[in-house]
Amino acid sequence: MTTIDPKIKKWLSLSRQELDQIYKDAEAGAIPSGDTRGTAIVAGSLLSKSYAAFARLFGWQGKVFDLFAADCDKGLLINKITPFSLSFIVAKVYRDDSWMDGKETIVIDYSTTSFFAKKIRDEIREVEPGIYLGKVWFGKTRILDFALKHVN
Repeated sequence: MTTIDPKIKKWLSLSRQELDQIYKDAEAGAIPSGDTRGTAIVAGSLLSKSYAAFARLFGWQGKVFDLFAADCDKGLLINKITPFSLSFIVAKVYRDDSWMDGKETIVIDYSTTSFFAKKIRDEIREVEPGIYLGKVWFGKTRILDFALKHVN
């Protein structure tokens, strides 16, 4: 199993409120391009490190972003799922206002691209170059946090 970046590993021990503050303090940043490694974060749980390891091993490993060449502020992505990092669940990627604080964010929108995930909306902000903190919404209810790290 791939090791988790030290900054992201620290996020696994933070409360939801602490993660929200990190997100609110960050700018939207650059939309990722190419492969990212994902870490699911169950904020405030004593088992968050175990959940993250289990999710990465058996469920979700990250996202692959493909920006439109003519417009680097829009694109598509595919999630890497299963232990074999198979590519499933396409989403549109663009900039919009965050549902959390109204500031600009990078939206990952499944509403028109996936039957199974059409009620899911992810929002990410670049906390530092190549490292993103994300929020997962189901409808208008936030259900989970996650991190993405650009893979070189």
